[in-house]
Amino acid sequence: MAKRTYLEAPLPSKEMPKGIPYIISNECAERFSYYGMSGILFIFMTKYLLLSDGSSDTMTETKARYYTHLFIMGVYAFPLIGALISDIFLGKYRTIIALSIVYCLGHLALALNVTRFGLLVGCLLIVIGSGGIKPCVSAHVGDQFGKTNEHLLTKVFGWFYFSINVGSCISMWLIPKVLDKYGPHAAFGIPGIFMLLATIAFWMGRHKFVHIRPGGFGFVKECFSGDGLRVMGRLVSLFAMVSMFFCLFDQTHSAWVEQAKHMNLHWLGIDWLPSQMQAVNPFLILVFIPLFTYILYPKVNRVIRLTPLRKISFGLFLTVLTFALCAWLQMRIDGGEKPSIGWQALDYVIMTAAEVMVSITCLEFAYTQAPRKMKSFIMSFYLLAIALGNGITVLVNGVIQDESGNSIISEVQYYWLFTGMMLCAAIIFVPFALRYKMRNYIQEEAPAEPQEESAAEG
Repeated sequence: MAKRTYLEAPLPSKEMPKGIPYIISNECAERFSYYGMSGILFIFMTKYLLLSDGSSDTMTETKARYYTHLFIMGVYAFPLIGALISDIFLGKYRTIIALSIVYCLGHLALALNVTRFGLLVGCLLIVIGSGGIKPCVSAHVGDQFGKTNEHLLTKVFGWFYFSINVGSCISMWLIPKVLDKYGPHAAFGIPGIFMLLATIAFWMGRHKFVHIRPGGFGFVKECFSGDGLRVMGRLVSLFAMVSMFFCLFDQTHSAWVEQAKHMNLHWLGIDWLPSQMQAVNPFLILVFIPLFTYILYPKVNRVIRLTPLRKISFGLFLTVLTFALCAWLQMRIDGGEKPSIGWQALDYVIMTAAEVMVSITCLEFAYTQAPRKMKSFIMSFYLLAIALGNGITVLVNGVIQDESGNSIISEVQYYWLFTGMMLCAAIIFVPFALRYKMRNYIQEEAPAEPQEESAAEG
């Protein structure tokens, strides 16, 4: 069998690693596929879901909100399994390739079958595929760097997040239009094509990547070492508090879409679809990442040292304002008014600023604070925080449903409930952040030639 060489540790270099463009392009296309699909899921369940005989089988808004967040919770809970497969058995590259194929099959199931059966099978496969690769891809980014180009990590995670939002911005604008004009088969099919392209792009970079070997028993030893246990204990506590941010943030896919239905959707000379407003968030991310990185953060740093945990703290308090504004808008709607969708755009501005400070910072923080053999595993803790946040939303929406699937509390009460919960989480986070002691773990560099590896890995 032919032999291929794979780099198993980053070489000393002050430049950007050669594999990064393949990871960035993969992430952009994969995020197009995920957000294109998840962005229309709520509308699909309330408007397009069918029985096998072609008759309507739609859900109430409360029930659809429940299932939307149950799906998102699954997507962000499965990374724990994907991380264990990666860090112990297969390594990041093989795990990503294998589960990307499962991911593609999930999109195919949704595109072919628009009944509850197709919805169940498609969503389950996407939970396994998308969830399984999440901790591996972001940890794989960090693995490309060593001590000599460690200073580029913050920049590359910013651009990594930038690529996520290029894909999601386009899909969140385009796919709702495709759903409205051509129906769910096309609307779910296009994201599936992009996931296939994402898989191909990642495969093409296989000889450019640093392939960190799976830890095997070494992973278990590192986990249960004193250092590993301390890291896990600190990060579990931290991310548990951050989960409340995602509880509110991911409701832009559900509660905010429902609220948009009752607003004046003509804004900036455009007639918006309710689910299209989600595209405002990734568009703003593209603007805010360079704005915060190159202008705002340096200016604030002159006044106060802006550590990662301080960024997160500021973001959590900013998130409180978003649902307070939602509650105010809902009060106007219940009073018979039809406020402009531009008010929701303002809410997206505030939420996106919070996202830059919380989500991007947590992404880098999860990588740098994780011991070397536990990178994907620790990254899954961050993703579990997103799952926990959506689990809280699922729990609340399950409790407030009556037998018909309708809410027993008003929408205004719903928004104030989450506003209060977010405020409590932000306050509790502050003293914890002040006590946290940071320690960075970066992959060791390899001055020697790369080891030979069987071509079967590619």
